[in-house]
Formats: sequence, structure tokens, C-alpha cells
Amino acid sequence: MKTLYIVRHAKSSWDYPHLSDFDRPLNKRGKRDVPDMGERLSKAGILPSLIVSSPANRAINAAKGIAEKIGYPLNKIIEDQNIYHAGTGNLKRIIAGTPNQYDSLMIFGHNPGFTWLINDLCDFYLDNLPTCAICGIEFDISSWSDIKNQKGRKVFYDYPKSRVL
Repeated sequence: MKTLYIVRHAKSSWDYPHLSDFDRPLNKRGKRDVPDMGERLSKAGILPSLIVSSPANRAINAAKGIAEKIGYPLNKIIEDQNIYHAGTGNLKRIIAGTPNQYDSLMIFGHNPGFTWLINDLCDFYLDNLPTCAICGIEFDISSWSDIKNQKGRKVFYDYPKSRVL
């Protein structure tokens, strides 16, 4: 059994027009949502065995903030440039390449690829994965390489606005 957690980066700032898309930071809401979602994961007892993130500023900072709240070592987060602007095929290749010693994987990245990935891999349909949303999908497989042709079962879904703050 393998479990994949797909996490879209938190809300980013457009206040710095001189910055590239890759370098955009989290905005005030994003900085508030990251620890909140990390606490929700912690309360749910979710601690992945591996975290992989896009190195884009907004994604890696969301990954670090959530990792801190769930007790995942920050120095164990792997950055993978291939997640940035990846479509479903590339994302599935990244996931399929995960070493099988890891039974749960959490990936941080971007839309539209993450919404498409969820719709391709899961029995759960989304029009749009909100910022800082988390979708957990369980697969009846023993090797991540088998994920390419699998449909999983949604075991977790939450997003910041699902609860009134």
C-alpha cells in the first residue's frame, strides 16, 4: 500500500512585479494558511515518509512550513525542479521514481498540473485544487512504479477555507 499526498503551494504575492514567477513569495494569507494546514495534518496523524517539493519560492516555503508543523525534518525535504510547471505525465514519472522504501509521499507544487494529476489518479474529481489544499490518495500497490496506470482512493482532502477561521 502506498499513499500520495498532493499539496498545492499556499497563496502567493503579486506585490513584486520585478520578481519572476519562480521567485514569488507567499502573501499574508499564504503565510497564515501554511501553519494552519500543517496543524490539521498533525491532528490527523499524517506524517509522510518522504517530502518532495518544487523549488519555487512559494512551494518550498509551504513545504518547509508544513514539515515543521508535522515534525518532518527540514533537511530531508527534496527539491525537484521537474515539478515546477509539470503536467500529469511528468508528475507521474517523478512519483513512479520514488524509492519503494517510502510508503507515503507528499509532493508540493503547482496548478494546473496538480489538479490534473488528482483527476487522473483518483476516484475524486476537482475543478481546481485550491491554494494550500491537500489531497491524500491511497493505492493498492507495493511499488511506486506501478502508479502510472492506477486509480487510487481518496483518503484525505482539506483546504484552508473548508473551515472558518
